[in-house]
Amino acid sequence: MAIAASSPKGSRGRGRPREFDVDDALDKAARVFREKGYHATSIADLTEAMELASGSVYKAFRDKQAVFLAAFEREGMKRGEALRRVVSAAKSGRDGIRGALMFYAESSYGLEGKRGCLVVGGAAELSILEPEVVQQVTASLHKAEALLVKLIRQGQADGSINAAIDCEATAA
Repeated sequence: MAIAASSPKGSRGRGRPREFDVDDALDKAARVFREKGYHATSIADLTEAMELASGSVYKAFRDKQAVFLAAFEREGMKRGEALRRVVSAAKSGRDGIRGALMFYAESSYGLEGKRGCLVVGGAAELSILEPEVVQQVTASLHKAEALLVKLIRQGQADGSINAAIDCEATAA
């Protein structure tokens, strides 16, 4: 999605608005945060990776935390959609769990694994310092756990998972 990085409605900033693809810029920012971590990432790192002037970054996102939160949300949306495709193709609850776990495992090795995970990195690095990030990370972890509970229950209903298994404890 391309937007004009300009002042809020009603007020006009100086100069012409710069247009850029926000999704592309956030994908690039996410890669930097994954590779370097939040604290080690500077605005200069972000502007270079996003291929934007620092003024454009500040106009569009306010500060580094806002870039991180937007990148986190975008990354979660993309990964969530990819995971939904994997799970929806499963023929049973057990296959859904296998697919979900393979999805996470495949994200954890090779170049992608070396880059790290925004959820895990955010949880480890920012949990004490940034309450808004804690909320995002916690929500993401709860969403993953809820998906596993749903898949375990589906597997119990279709007979592919033992009915005696405690769904919540196993998912956690």
